[in-house]
Amino acid sequence: MEKMVPVSMSNRHVHISKEHLNILFGEGHELTVMKDLSQPGQFACEEKIDIVGPKSTLKGVRILGPVRPETQIEISVFDARTIGVDAVVRPSGNMNGTPGCTIVGPKGHVQIDKGVMVAARHIHMHTDDAPKFGLKDRDTVKVRVGDERAIVFENVVVRVHPEFALDMHIDIEEGNSAGIKNGDMGEIVK
Repeated sequence: MEKMVPVSMSNRHVHISKEHLNILFGEGHELTVMKDLSQPGQFACEEKIDIVGPKSTLKGVRILGPVRPETQIEISVFDARTIGVDAVVRPSGNMNGTPGCTIVGPKGHVQIDKGVMVAARHIHMHTDDAPKFGLKDRDTVKVRVGDERAIVFENVVVRVHPEFALDMHIDIEEGNSAGIKNGDMGEIVK
């Protein structure tokens, strides 16, 4: 069991800066917790925004909290094609070379010039877990998930931090196509 990791699917979402939150929802607005997520201190919010690209709009995209230093939008490859932006796969937080879009909230809108990405598959790992797996921050592994219709995810980035809980995050499109449910277990294959 020392190579097993729980798997969670991530739907499209927005990490918002305080500046943009004030523009979209009004000065002094605070995020409203809807439910806690798998990572300590992270939560899904009641607040939703619209993402406008050159071709179309994704309506009702949920914000995840807490606020971040910069606004970042994580969508699927299909979402990117739908709104007309180039799908760029990046680890969360790395916005180099990513496209922008317009974000619309109930009180205003913001044009961002970067930050729209397809999040790279990744494993959140606590610093105590990393030695047990023989891994370190930024390692890349393969993860096998499933039995009868097993699939191997390649290029899974390991992210190690003392505030992380062990959990692999994949795109909801990848998970659905592979028949994966939140909480399924995957086996790390070096």
